[in-house]
Amino acid sequence: MSIQGNLRRVSADQLRALLASPEQVNDIVYPPEDEDLDEDGASNADHLPLEKNWHGLHFLLTGTAWEGSAPLNFIAAGGQRVGEEDVGYGPPRAFTAAQVKEISRALEGVDGESLRRRFNARKMDELEIYPQGWSDNDDAESVESLLGDFDTLRSFLREGAEQGQALLVYLN
Repeated sequence: MSIQGNLRRVSADQLRALLASPEQVNDIVYPPEDEDLDEDGASNADHLPLEKNWHGLHFLLTGTAWEGSAPLNFIAAGGQRVGEEDVGYGPPRAFTAAQVKEISRALEGVDGESLRRRFNARKMDELEIYPQGWSDNDDAESVESLLGDFDTLRSFLREGAEQGQALLVYLN
């Protein structure tokens, strides 16, 4: 079974309600199937599955396995735990609308070329960056996959910041 990284945008009101009643977190993280689809049947725009690239993106943004400086460490660290409800690999972490704006601004200052230069399959394997085995794969393919997800991530958070949305980050 694999570990999938996920981001879900929520309104500030939803976040306040969730922090007041964290036992409701599964209703937000795992909505009924039909509620997680747009009218055209596409995946809900407020949910961004990073799949297995979540940890590789964290590494590219911070140069670390689990640490790094805020706000760029948000994929693996920071935010406020939402209760104790396990949604797969622990509880989600919540970021306020103000924090989403800060993260988005920081991501706007990151360019793909700097991330490309930071990619180091050997170091990623040494640090056990999930899903491991980076050295066994084609570097160019891995980098392009990560950079594609980075562009999507940056756009996703830019939209959330513009709309004043908060954020849940979780692994399942």
